[in-house]
Amino acid sequence: MIPEYREQFNREFSQEKYTSLKNILKEKSGIEPAFRISESPVFLSHTLKLQLIEAAESIIDQIKAIPPETLDKAVPDRYTIPNDTQQPHFFTIDFGICADENGNILPQLIELQAFPSLYAFQKVYEDAFCETYPFLSGIKNTMTEEIYIDHLKKIILGDESPEHVVLLEIFPEQQKTAIDFLCTEKMLGIETVCLTKIKKQGRKLYYDYNSKQTEIKRIYNRVIFDELEQITDLNPGFDFREDLDVHWVTHPNWFFKISKFILPFLKHPLVPKSYFLHEFPDHEDLGNFVLKPLFSFAGSGVNLHPVPAVVEAIPDKENYILQRKVQYEPAFKDINGDHSKAEIRLLYVWHEDQERPVLLNNLVRMTKADMVNVSFNKKDAIWIGSSHAFFTRE
Repeated sequence: MIPEYREQFNREFSQEKYTSLKNILKEKSGIEPAFRISESPVFLSHTLKLQLIEAAESIIDQIKAIPPETLDKAVPDRYTIPNDTQQPHFFTIDFGICADENGNILPQLIELQAFPSLYAFQKVYEDAFCETYPFLSGIKNTMTEEIYIDHLKKIILGDESPEHVVLLEIFPEQQKTAIDFLCTEKMLGIETVCLTKIKKQGRKLYYDYNSKQTEIKRIYNRVIFDELEQITDLNPGFDFREDLDVHWVTHPNWFFKISKFILPFLKHPLVPKSYFLHEFPDHEDLGNFVLKPLFSFAGSGVNLHPVPAVVEAIPDKENYILQRKVQYEPAFKDINGDHSKAEIRLLYVWHEDQERPVLLNNLVRMTKADMVNVSFNKKDAIWIGSSHAFFTRE
């Protein structure tokens, strides 16, 4: 992929520069990343970027056309939360970097989410790559840092002062994404608060800010319900389902509404066919599909090789989909001549006063395993983990 940039990067790469890259991230955030940082970015063509954006725009059009009552069906009754919004504040789309039958690189949709990803960290990460390898500055994101941060401020802070806005998480210091929380704090001036540290009085929520109980007016929500369910003795400061005087960013209902749930509704050449498990047609070959639970994170519950006995034993088939398999292309050459595969996530923000979301950045995950998840890689593998995509200008 883009041989001139790949060759230059591989020539310039050294273990010392990789260490320097990680040190920059630690210096700018205050902690070391809890997830693996890839030694290398990926280099993609302008043509591929246009393909990604065109597919994403088509997906956005199709989502906007889905009746609200259909999307509402995705939200489990036990998680239905009042004061929903017309659209989510965050929208991310994951594409696998694949190849067609002629060997041409072709992205394929993997999944999509209306949930915030590493928006702050990824900007810091891109800049760290450019600081370590100055030639990358010529192909970095053209959006200035000032405009980038202004988008996040408008989305997360709105018209509130930072002390009335919190990033909400469960035991944030224990989360792998803690480095993003710290980058967000530095960019926006807000604090990260554990769900257990919130106090409720009537319809209002409060937290300890500079030794003073301060009202929370906006919540930048990073709590994942899948994780919330697994902790039996959490003692949260409030119940999400209560009618509260707080503005959600993004509203938790959208976690369910824009998810694997809508994959069967989407049609596009870059969108592999998907079915709800209970609607899987007889004419399709189960061996061509991946089994996925509707609501899970980090590949949890995914079955790459489902068999009839496993499928038939699932009692709640409406909570699973079968998605046609795609073949990731090992297109990213490392310094040893081996190749990695990659998945790219487009990071959008969706302002409340705008009809369409704005593309801010991207996030890449690299792998040499069957699944794009670092835990499935060999311990001594390189060119794997969290990364970033740089695109040619034309």
